[in-house]
Amino acid sequence: MSLRENQKLVVPVVYVAAMFMAIMDTTIVNVALPTIGRDLHTHPDSVGLVSIAYLVSLAVFIPASGWLGDRIGGRTALLGAVAVFTVASGLCGLATGFEELVAFRVLQGIGGAVMTPVGMAMLFRVYAPAERVRVAGILAIVTALAPALGPILGGLFTSYLSWRLVFFVNLPIGLAAFLVGAFGLDAHRTDCPGRLDIPGLLLSGAGLGSLMYGVSEGPTAGWNSGPVLSAVVAGVVLLVIMVIVELRAAEPLVDLRMLARHRLFAAATSLYALASVSYLGALFLAALTFQNAMGMSAIQSGLTVFPSALGTMAGGQIVTRLLYWRFGPRRLSTAGLLLIALATALMARVGDSTDLWLVRLIMFCLGIGVALVFITNQAASMATIGKAETGRASAIYNAGKQLGGAVGIALLSTVLAAVGSTRISGGRQVPNLTAYHAAFVAAAAVALLSVFVALTTRDSDAAPTMIRPTSQSTSRPPRHTGVDGRSRPGATSGFEHCPPIGEQGVPERTHRVDDGTALGLRHRQ
Repeated sequence: MSLRENQKLVVPVVYVAAMFMAIMDTTIVNVALPTIGRDLHTHPDSVGLVSIAYLVSLAVFIPASGWLGDRIGGRTALLGAVAVFTVASGLCGLATGFEELVAFRVLQGIGGAVMTPVGMAMLFRVYAPAERVRVAGILAIVTALAPALGPILGGLFTSYLSWRLVFFVNLPIGLAAFLVGAFGLDAHRTDCPGRLDIPGLLLSGAGLGSLMYGVSEGPTAGWNSGPVLSAVVAGVVLLVIMVIVELRAAEPLVDLRMLARHRLFAAATSLYALASVSYLGALFLAALTFQNAMGMSAIQSGLTVFPSALGTMAGGQIVTRLLYWRFGPRRLSTAGLLLIALATALMARVGDSTDLWLVRLIMFCLGIGVALVFITNQAASMATIGKAETGRASAIYNAGKQLGGAVGIALLSTVLAAVGSTRISGGRQVPNLTAYHAAFVAAAAVALLSVFVALTTRDSDAAPTMIRPTSQSTSRPPRHTGVDGRSRPGATSGFEHCPPIGEQGVPERTHRVDDGTALGLRHRQ
């Protein structure tokens, strides 16, 4: 079987590689910033632009990614984005000046902004709703592993080799993803992508970019500083205007009416963003706590945080194999948020005398909670979205995820600064653990408040995704669904293809999914 005949293998491989690079890049660089600043003769207050340039670029270009994928085709858009990201990574590693590095980070952000939403849209076109929870389990592993692995690799490269390797590490991954995609991805293009909504593009890009800059700079520059205050106010005003314009547009770039039409999509997008506030904020804060307040090295800190990724891997297997089809997104999201809240609240009790194995256990539990929320909502998010809307829905979903992570780091950093990360003891300055504990409490509060959003989810909306997995049948020929939705020889889905018999001997209600195969399942409320 050639690669093009097995899109259910090729699309996830390319997308997982692309997503791994994009997510890890947000954490691996942070560890190297002090060394980069010294090597490129940059003031410590300015070196943060290396990270901010990437985040702002992501925010500016994500809204256009859905339209671009529909316009030029998912294969072309994804391969182009992977190429841009990979080349920009190499240029970052070769940069000889600070201004060059910042410019190449902007270019890198453009690639990252396109490849993640477009890849996600292609993934959901290939897999029927009943199969998406299994795929979401794989994606959640990458989502958890990449940010946890970033600080470890960043610390190793910076301490023992060169900071330039934090960028060069993307080259083999990006090259492999590009080659697999070039030889294996099917072409797909939406029949009527519509015209480019220029007002929506300008307003969404400028609004999200300004807001991302403001929330990224606020904790360090101060929320009352002129540039930060101006950026936040401008971002909010531009986004409000964007909402008004897009709701009136015939062919909006950011179709906000989709959030009203698809209640499950709105809830899943909100929950993923809110969980990112707590989780990514907590990962950032944990690294600061371990290094600044508990005296660990960057590598020791990364290894202490790493059990969170192991928890997500373990939780992912439990969710996809046992829990999702039995309990549904409403209860699993609620349980996951409560576990995140508990883990972050327990981190508020950690101190110098706390056994490190207990800390690692807490981080492991945090990862399980993340798996319950991330996998559940990634699988359910597109259950009611048609294939024609998948590209633009993916752009909205990923914009929420990126903004959630940035807000989480900004929020917890602000709490840390407001309480005071240091105090005077015995005539000298020492770490103030109370400030770190207060920030963890803030993360727990966000997770607890998010439970109310989880309770608005209706499992009945996610019914097409809640199909109990079965063993592969050997009595019928294998089939495969390509990105164009047509059935081809290739592979079975591994899910029930006939209505199961209910407890009273009556076949249960049957739902029809994207590939036209009738799948039996219980309606769950």
